[in-house]
Amino acid sequence: MSETKTPLFIDIPVELKEVKSVHSIGALQFEGDLPAAIFHLQLITTDIANWNAASEVIVVFHTNAGHVTLNDEAYNASRNIATGNPYKKLVADLIGIGVKVELCGATAKVNGWANADLLPHIKINLDAMARTIQLVQQGFVKITE
Repeated sequence: MSETKTPLFIDIPVELKEVKSVHSIGALQFEGDLPAAIFHLQLITTDIANWNAASEVIVVFHTNAGHVTLNDEAYNASRNIATGNPYKKLVADLIGIGVKVELCGATAKVNGWANADLLPHIKINLDAMARTIQLVQQGFVKITE
């Protein structure tokens, strides 16, 4: 006997005119093989596009997730592998739709990374905590992953 599946009904629809969010990502958790934080960024940027909303979305990678921002050579050296950065296309896609991607300067210093070690269009901030505080004080909503 087959089950009849009922459709999903959204009880609380959301549509925003403006989104200002900073996503603090200090470690990777996975949904399947996809980092959940990147999945969530894809989800909110799709919502923003559907709403035709004005937006500023900034993601700050730090601590145990800093390696996501590295180019293949630096990634291989940091992770002691030879496969290159498996997240580079996902990060490039986010940048391509307007997400600003940053690396914590304190994380970079501890790991010996420099600007030349990063994927294109990624900026290094002073440190994740100071940057997040700055953005929250400018009206950004903080999302911690």
